[in-house]
Amino acid sequence: MQSASGQILIVGAGIAGLAVARALQERSLPFSVVERRTAPSDGGLAIVLPGNAVQALATLGLRDQIEAIGHPIGRRQYRAANDRLLCEIDEDAFWGPARRPRSVRRAALLAMLADGLPDHAVWHDASVAAMASYATHAEVTLTNGASLGARLVVGADGVHSTIRAQAFGGDSGVTGALIAQSSWRFMAPNPGVDCWSLWTGADGMVLLVPVDGDTVYGWVATTRPHPGGSPTDAIARMEHGFPERVRRALRHALSPEGSLYHSPLEEVRLPNWHRGRAVLVGDAAHATAPVWAQGAALALEDAIVLVRSIGEHPDIETALADYQHQRWKRVAHVQRLTDAMSKAAKLPNLIRNALLPVIGPRRYRQTYAPLKAEV
Repeated sequence: MQSASGQILIVGAGIAGLAVARALQERSLPFSVVERRTAPSDGGLAIVLPGNAVQALATLGLRDQIEAIGHPIGRRQYRAANDRLLCEIDEDAFWGPARRPRSVRRAALLAMLADGLPDHAVWHDASVAAMASYATHAEVTLTNGASLGARLVVGADGVHSTIRAQAFGGDSGVTGALIAQSSWRFMAPNPGVDCWSLWTGADGMVLLVPVDGDTVYGWVATTRPHPGGSPTDAIARMEHGFPERVRRALRHALSPEGSLYHSPLEEVRLPNWHRGRAVLVGDAAHATAPVWAQGAALALEDAIVLVRSIGEHPDIETALADYQHQRWKRVAHVQRLTDAMSKAAKLPNLIRNALLPVIGPRRYRQTYAPLKAEV
């Protein structure tokens, strides 16, 4: 076994794992990262960062960098399928200039988080085969046969976490999200969208968000089952009910030049995020449907709080209990408001569109107001 006295082993080099690595490096705590992929997945896609995600990046010392590469999102619009504006939210006014929401390509965000980390600290093409937790340390065996010892193993390996399965066993905690039957993500030439824009129709919903002057990030979800046919058939049938600018983006996604990525709607609900010498962060601990774009935000906040707790409490058990105690209420709040908005999205189209002008701004304030407080 390779010795790693006092070292923290992070499994997963996505947003959560790299954020933990940055926070550990800031405190001069030794770490290694193992990542099963040789390159970032869906690196060409983008991500929406609400104000609390922008604040978390600032806490990690990346304020100037995210302001340089992130596209500002000043407004949020909810529209009917016929393009009628149901409600609009002034995000600039709500968050203020220091926490202005932004969109950014996922690959650029990962590169920003990885910048400055030692090359030797991140091992790619390294999958976890087994993990054992002992009183003083953990041992991890990789699929290539290598064995690593660590003071703590951080599971930052997503919804279908290997570390969660190894440490907790039994029920994985993964469930289907309430919001839709299925969903896909894509990038497309900007068809004339200048803010975060969601269209809702009888058969589904489409989100388009500018990531620069020429490109939008898109998300499309079907809210009714479509028996038979391929997923692209379901989207092609659905897109005819939306305005031309939405249809242009969907046609590009379905074209040979476009790329459509299936995005399963799965959530993780667990009563505990740590056991023995293993702890979960980000989606591995509490994945939620993308209603409020809190996946990356909560992962970044987890990293900050976990590393702070480790730094303040030499005893690992105490540190992990403190981490979960500090994070539980905030995560539960996001899950509760996600469930509320997901249920609204499942209402009949006419009822949903009648309610959105009232519940849209109200749910926005209810969700994000508590998240203005720094972690």
